Amino acid sequence: MTFKTINKAYNSVFKQNELSIGVVVPIERYATGPVPRMQDHVKRVQQVESLGFKSIWIRDIPLNVPSFGDAGQTFDPFTYLGFLAGQTSEIALGVSSIALPLHHPLNIAKSATSIDQLSGGRMLLGVASGDRFDEYPAMGIDYEKRGELFRESFNYIRNVQSDFPTFKTNNYGSFQGHVDMLPKPTAHKVPLLMTGSSRQSLEWNAKNADGWMNYPRDLYSQNNTIRQYRELVAETSECDKPFMQPMYLDLLEDANAKPQPIQLGFRLGINYLTDYLDKLRSIGVNHLALNLRFNTMHVEDTLELIAKNVLPEFHNKTQKTEHHE
Repeated sequence: MTFKTINKAYNSVFKQNELSIGVVVPIERYATGPVPRMQDHVKRVQQVESLGFKSIWIRDIPLNVPSFGDAGQTFDPFTYLGFLAGQTSEIALGVSSIALPLHHPLNIAKSATSIDQLSGGRMLLGVASGDRFDEYPAMGIDYEKRGELFRESFNYIRNVQSDFPTFKTNNYGSFQGHVDMLPKPTAHKVPLLMTGSSRQSLEWNAKNADGWMNYPRDLYSQNNTIRQYRELVAETSECDKPFMQPMYLDLLEDANAKPQPIQLGFRLGINYLTDYLDKLRSIGVNHLALNLRFNTMHVEDTLELIAKNVLPEFHNKTQKTEHHE
């Protein structure tokens, strides 16, 4: 089975049996505190695009929760992604991920389809149930209902992208066929990529989402997870669905520095990074989002080193795949 054709971003980032590489924003080191400086952030996003990375990813972190320890890019995800859409031309624009219970789904759908239209189809919408308890009381939302709210919001976003839809929900209102949401996406939908379990079964995920973002695991466990996911996808879909994951990276100047584990990633040299990414590709990871928060080498130098030594091993093969489609 091959992947569906959806919008420009989805078709570019996700290729059957291939691995593409993106970068998490903020593209800077902020290892000692939760709040990044966000200096030269547009310049670095543009550098990532010019070097040939496939995507950038920003996160939905409404509040700085000290126990969580990461305020992300600090800007509202849709406002910021819309701004970056105007500062770039080709790179995919991803959110990883909108905590659906913390927003009304009509606002999410309208924001996502607006960015998708304004960017020429470069929008990838990651969605999650949210796991930072402190954000829920601030918005008057029941934390224990987040699984139900996620599911209902997900279906709302799907339905409202059709023309003059008719549907009802328990928590978010209803459409009765006489009003319509505009704009519509560039394709038949904006891709919805589910994060983790979002308090749903893997069967629900495989049937409903357009792809799966999951957390890093050891290669053996991740291989088993991907295999189980794809077996379920095959039972409910005529097309395969992509799998992606993030990875924190501290790239060392010594090209042959052996891997040392860090939080959700590795400290290692460029040669071992290439080898590890090839292993990820071999077990079925289709996209990797690199997070440089703990990176000690100068960020611009790190990006250039990866672009020179790593991207040709993966993205050139992807281009060959595109040629045959």
